[in-house]
Amino acid sequence: MKIKIPSARLSFPSLFQMASFGGESTGKFEATFILDKKDHAKQIEEIETAIAKLQKELKVKLASDKLCLKDGDEMERPEYQGKMTIKASTKKRPMVINRDKTPITEDDNVVYAGCYVNAIITLWAQNNSYGKRVNAQLDGVQFVRDGEPFGDGGISVDQFDGFDDGDDEAF
Repeated sequence: MKIKIPSARLSFPSLFQMASFGGESTGKFEATFILDKKDHAKQIEEIETAIAKLQKELKVKLASDKLCLKDGDEMERPEYQGKMTIKASTKKRPMVINRDKTPITEDDNVVYAGCYVNAIITLWAQNNSYGKRVNAQLDGVQFVRDGEPFGDGGISVDQFDGFDDGDDEAF
């Protein structure tokens, strides 16, 4: 079930290189999309309806930890409060494009955690030896606009003092 998500906040993007966890590759490209409960009410309802349909196909009511859609109020990240999140992944690199539909590469430094993107995902039911779940496949991402970056923004050159070649102690 393909779903378009407009102007979602991007979190934990691994769009150009496979994600890693504990120093090991997960073998997947992935991203989490943050949906405002008010602004994205239509998409959240569409996702919840699709998840309910997939659970019916699986003939089971899954626990929330087995679903790709999560309530941000139940998570400990401040940027998720008052929001819903959906994590999507894929084994092949997803399409990543700019506003004008031109491809974006990692070196372009256009997409980052905190920017806003349009996303296309496909919801699917997993029923195998790993268990039953409802997952989201990451099909594509389009940059929409800049947002406040998540995480440590690093340091600025202004945090250093200038000094002459003869000075050994700049601080």
